[in-house]
Amino acid sequence: MTGLIFRRLALGLVTMWVVSLLVFASTEILPGDVAESILGKEAPDDVIAVMRERLGLNEPAYVRYWHWLSGLFVGDLGVSLGSGREISELIDDRLWNTVRLASVTAIIAVPLAVILGLISAMRAGTFLDRSISIGTLCMISLPEFFVAALLVYVFAVQLRWLPALPIVRPDQSLWSALTAMALPVMTLTFAVLAHMARMTRNAVINVLSSAYVEMALLKGVPNWRIILFHAFPNALSPIINVIALNLAYLVAGVVIVETAFGYPGLARLMVDAVGTRDVPLVQACGMIFCATYVLLNLLADILSILSNPRLRTQK
Repeated sequence: MTGLIFRRLALGLVTMWVVSLLVFASTEILPGDVAESILGKEAPDDVIAVMRERLGLNEPAYVRYWHWLSGLFVGDLGVSLGSGREISELIDDRLWNTVRLASVTAIIAVPLAVILGLISAMRAGTFLDRSISIGTLCMISLPEFFVAALLVYVFAVQLRWLPALPIVRPDQSLWSALTAMALPVMTLTFAVLAHMARMTRNAVINVLSSAYVEMALLKGVPNWRIILFHAFPNALSPIINVIALNLAYLVAGVVIVETAFGYPGLARLMVDAVGTRDVPLVQACGMIFCATYVLLNLLADILSILSNPRLRTQK
């Protein structure tokens, strides 16, 4: 088991290195000139040349990549071209806002999805199962911007219960923060709940066809007990994987939600940085998002190994 975990760790490091190449290359091929974007199109050519030299843009791409990558290893994310501030200072509050939004959503969505999936599995083929399946399918089909607009119209415009644009401050009370995040959290819950609920149902139903489950049925064990104490623990591996993917999405894939609600998170900061061609900030945000995906998938692999006796004993 230890060797299997170390192989997963090595694969995660290689993945991060490949991702760093892709992030750097993708920002390099962005159209336009960074120095000209900073100084404006009216700036003289000699001033632009001085700015390019100061930013190190005259150096070869592989040299700039090495400087950037070596800085990441020591925690130096660089300096924002737009504000001149340290990137670590810029993303501090934004990252916390995104993590807080993702955490509240996960606390609501993950237990609710697992419960719905288990109920659907226990009542497989019944009206309740079909209702849950149709409901989750509709949730998957609806785009996030439509859900966001609909929730704003209902809860902010018509009922006036919640603010349409969240105001997030470091010194606000817990209730004020939860009220501000209510609509973004509801939108994200719609986005991730359906996948986890359907995967939970399918994984549990697949385990129910096993021989030991049939033996338990023949012995007269109640259906709910078979699902909760026999099928569900053995179906944890795919459930953990889909939960990890959706948790990673809550951190890295909330661009539409944060933009729709004007939420001051890391994804919106990255969108703004792309608009101003703040390449170091875009690169830093991209690496944080990719690291989140890699770490959560690595955690899911380790938990899957620990929850599966066959993998625990594998050499």
